[in-house]
Amino acid sequence: MSYRISHASLIAFAFLSMTGCVRYVARPVSPNAIATAQAEHRFDPSSLVARYALLAPLQHFDPERWDQLALFVAMLEYNPDIASARAGVLRAVAEERVARAPVGPTLTFTTEYAGAAPEASPWLFGAALDVPIDIGGRRAARLDAAGLKTAMARYDYLEAIWTARQALRTALVNRFIALRQSNVELQLVALRERHFAAVARRVAAGETSRADLERIRADLSDARRRATDASTRVIAETRNIAHLTGIPVSDMSDAKIIWDEFDMPMSVVPDPISRRAALVARADILRIVSAYEQSEAELRGEVARQYPAISVGPGFTWERGLIKLPFSLGLVLPPLDLNRRAIAAAEAKRAEAGRLLEAAVANATAAIDAAETEAHAAREALAAIRRNELPAAVRLAAQADREIRVGAIDRTDWAASQSGSLVARLAELDALARVHAADTMVELALRRPLAGPELNIVGTLGALQ
Repeated sequence: MSYRISHASLIAFAFLSMTGCVRYVARPVSPNAIATAQAEHRFDPSSLVARYALLAPLQHFDPERWDQLALFVAMLEYNPDIASARAGVLRAVAEERVARAPVGPTLTFTTEYAGAAPEASPWLFGAALDVPIDIGGRRAARLDAAGLKTAMARYDYLEAIWTARQALRTALVNRFIALRQSNVELQLVALRERHFAAVARRVAAGETSRADLERIRADLSDARRRATDASTRVIAETRNIAHLTGIPVSDMSDAKIIWDEFDMPMSVVPDPISRRAALVARADILRIVSAYEQSEAELRGEVARQYPAISVGPGFTWERGLIKLPFSLGLVLPPLDLNRRAIAAAEAKRAEAGRLLEAAVANATAAIDAAETEAHAAREALAAIRRNELPAAVRLAAQADREIRVGAIDRTDWAASQSGSLVARLAELDALARVHAADTMVELALRRPLAGPELNIVGTLGALQ
């Protein structure tokens, strides 16, 4: 009777265990289907309202004005690289929950038949559990390693955001510069066409050589090429912004994308407190810190493996009419060298992680210094052009306007003076582009915006995810 009850209980337990299992559901992927879904995606600005409110609750979201903050929110919502990093965080969190789950026991069934047994029954039936005792240093090391993997995934997510944000800011700078260059180049093309026509008339009248005309023709061709290149860059950078943010190109007209302080960038040189805060808050450095802590956890785990792993084994045996309740104690012994080689390897890995951290801090410091130096030099160059070169060219152009009205100069000399002011404006735009590129590097080195509407962000990592 005892055997029958135990056998029925085991069958019921196995049945319940099977019905409680999660079923496998296949989910195949198709690149063609993904490409089709992306092509058919319809952008809805209202989908950004909730995330915008989480990040900047004091600001109003206006889908007709795409400033840096609105574009950043769209990037968080639709950028594929950020979405992939966000999935990595969710995967790490799920794996951390797995690490915290108790270790499952091992159930062993035995049976035996004895021929010509003197007992009433020749059969023996038994069942035994092997339950690992999951405590101590091994469990602590496993849990710490899982938690650190989650932290590293979060830092990878933040780095993905900053990488995409740097690409977005660079694309915005290039687009605004290209727009301004296109306008100036078109003016220059029109002016040089008039200059070319005037010189052509002088050549026909025998007043100048054809060599002068060919030089003007070369300048005109160069201006046309530059105007075409600038227009092409506007289109390319607009598409790049669309890829980074998920906003269709049709929704990014010149009037919608705004940057109020673009032509007069503020100083972004950080104070010493910001520099120190950057060194301890950069996601890439925090990730290396987590890697060092993970090597500590691995070393702690290897030290714990010097000692036997314990498991207990309660059991049940029905032996030819007799009921027995055996109990065993299992020990998983360490390697013959008492795990010294593994401990030495873990110590070497920890030392390597420490050196990597020192190198990361040094590189971050050098990146901040280099970015600050370039930002200062770029601003000095821009200020020099705006203080000397550009005003002088504008004065000469204005003087040429006055002189041509009174007939003091001809159309050829007037066109040359006007071209000089436009060339000075192009030099100013090159210097402005250098300033914004340097500012991008400063913000990347510090891992935080230093100017613009993004300073209104008050949300945390939870809002970003």
